[in-house]
Amino acid sequence: MSDVRSLLISSSEKVIGRYRLLLAGARSETERALYRARIEREQRLLEDLRAGLPERSAA
Repeated sequence: MSDVRSLLISSSEKVIGRYRLLLAGARSETERALYRARIEREQRLLEDLRAGLPERSAA
């Protein structure tokens, strides 16, 4: 299970990085707000994964 968790953590970190790139290139405040919200959500999921809470899903 720790291999799966490690993969999920790594993937989540990549997603956050990609959203940060998109946020940097956002042209409107609406886009920026969208990417900020997605980054915050993904960070919460990442914290849960690191804490070992299996009951939350990314879907």
